Amino acid sequence: MVRILRTHHYSIRTEAAYRDWVLRFLALTGRPPEALESRDVCAFLSHLAMERRVSQSTQRQALNALNFFFRHLLERELDLGDGFRPAKRGRRLPVVLSRDEVARLLDELEGTAQLMAGLLYGTGMRLMELIRLRVQDVDFERQLIVVRDGKGRKDRVVPLPQRYRDALRRHLEARRRQFERDRIEGPISVYLPDALARKYPNAATDWRWQYVFASGRLSHDPRSGQRRRHHIHENTLQKAIQKAAQRAAIPKRVNCHALRHSFATHLLEAGYDIRTVQELLGHADVSTTMIYTHVLNKPGLPPVVSPADF
Repeated sequence: MVRILRTHHYSIRTEAAYRDWVLRFLALTGRPPEALESRDVCAFLSHLAMERRVSQSTQRQALNALNFFFRHLLERELDLGDGFRPAKRGRRLPVVLSRDEVARLLDELEGTAQLMAGLLYGTGMRLMELIRLRVQDVDFERQLIVVRDGKGRKDRVVPLPQRYRDALRRHLEARRRQFERDRIEGPISVYLPDALARKYPNAATDWRWQYVFASGRLSHDPRSGQRRRHHIHENTLQKAIQKAAQRAAIPKRVNCHALRHSFATHLLEAGYDIRTVQELLGHADVSTTMIYTHVLNKPGLPPVVSPADF
């Protein structure tokens, strides 16, 4: 299954998640794969919902993994019948910080964490889009950042915040010095997607392809075994932002994605049209972006004033 997942260019995270769900399913059923039926999947998904009380998104991920397993490994379609309906995710309003709360949060951060958090808010990028940013995707001349292979495998362009331009330059200068030290110590490459490593043999050791926010230590690629300087782990920034929110006494569930939500909401507050915000966020459907109009209390209608304030 892992070989097939890699053939279809699934990410290493999806590969690990799908493999884990299939192993759990096989362990619970206790039956050989050739004897498995669609009703076994129904029972497993119901077990997750009723006994394990997992969220709708977790149950859907398990369903996707088992659907892949049946289709590509067992070579038959998964038929859950009319009696089973996968749980649908309810709509939740996003957590949005005020401008003052964003400023207080950023003041509690320092160094690389402050720069990264500032870019999340200033560009609207998703966390992993920022983490996977390459040197060549930062264009200081045109004042923009190119987001490669975003959600849905789409590229897009976001503005480079002027406030963080000089800090980002200094960070890249320090990052270049780290890169040069790596070159002196030995052949250290960077991960390249798909077949780029074969198409461009020298790209893996080229400065332009290096991660902007690299890990502080070297590691070995779990697939190829090569020694590499990978990007920083996302938990590093997540934990830093959560601790900063506590120090800033912000009474909201603050995480990295809250900065993306705040970016979109503050743009709409400033008068930008929703299509522009949709493009900057990389949403395939404008209905996804429309959620922020509800946060603004402006769902296409004049602002609603509470009767308590009449």
